[in-house]
Amino acid sequence: MTGRAPGRPAGQGAERPPDDDWRTAVPEICIAVVVAAVAAVAGYAAGGLPGLTLVVFIAAAAALAVLRFLTPPAAAPGADRPVDAEAIPATFTGYWRRRSGLTDGTRSMSAYDAELRRTLQHLLAARLAERHGVSLRDDPEAARRLLCPRGRDEALWFWVDPERAPATTERRAGIPPRTLARLIDRLEQL
Repeated sequence: MTGRAPGRPAGQGAERPPDDDWRTAVPEICIAVVVAAVAAVAGYAAGGLPGLTLVVFIAAAAALAVLRFLTPPAAAPGADRPVDAEAIPATFTGYWRRRSGLTDGTRSMSAYDAELRRTLQHLLAARLAERHGVSLRDDPEAARRLLCPRGRDEALWFWVDPERAPATTERRAGIPPRTLARLIDRLEQL
């Protein structure tokens, strides 16, 4: 398979890699479904409903494991082309790790300081550098003035202040969800 459009000479039409389409794997998928169905029938015949349930769970786990290894990894961005954040596929485990970091950061101050604070500081530093030419580490006062132009925004600086010592106690609550939402809104407006 050359990846070119049918009836067109090479070099014309839309080029597409042959492994870019799931339709090329239809025979393998059909075989896997038939094998799973036969195993399910055998499991039911041998162990009744518990046997069928066991076979279904094992088949589902095997399918997820195979899909995990068959999905292509995110391509490393080249130095000459910009990174399109929406084009980079997020892994399932990465999503849950980020979600867990958000949840933990709202529950515990030490969890907030350990992960979520660093992420928010990186976002703030990137926004300040790209749009205002200000370094969060070198000029925190200029960064503070840009992040908190109004008096009601002053409380946000506590959560991203690079000079604030991290919390050492687990008992104190982390960032309130409404404050986190306000902080993210401010970062988007920068």
